[in-house]
Amino acid sequence: MTPPTSLRPPFTESTARQKVRAAEDAWNSRDPARVALAYSEDSTWRNRGEFLQGRDAIRGFLTRKWASELDYRLMKDLWSFTDNRIAVRFQYEHRDASGQWRRAYGNELWEFDNEGLMRRREASINDVLIAETDRKFHWPLGEPRPADTSLVLCVA
Repeated sequence: MTPPTSLRPPFTESTARQKVRAAEDAWNSRDPARVALAYSEDSTWRNRGEFLQGRDAIRGFLTRKWASELDYRLMKDLWSFTDNRIAVRFQYEHRDASGQWRRAYGNELWEFDNEGLMRRREASINDVLIAETDRKFHWPLGEPRPADTSLVLCVA
């Protein structure tokens, strides 16, 4: 995997796609320390209705997230890009401690500094309850998704 900071603005379609895949792979590791390294020290986030500032807050958020969102698997897809911004659509599945499965659908807007670190992230996310039999993401937990798996959107 290419380290996220080696992919710096200005983005091309190729480097934007690589940046999205590197982010997806990092998030699928469910390692808050690893994921937080992709963000600038003063990065600002909006995640649903929660607002965060800085890498330490991001690390704490991700630790809490993955403690409650069990069996988490994520797929991201490039929607659009400019010199230093990328728009992403995504889906992820997880279950809670009671065993109830959910699929989350969302969009993210990313802005990067000159070093390729994300300095701003805005995420809008909606959840749908699903039966375990309706799950779509079945690759081994904590691993990147297989290359031949594509994101199917707008299907609950």
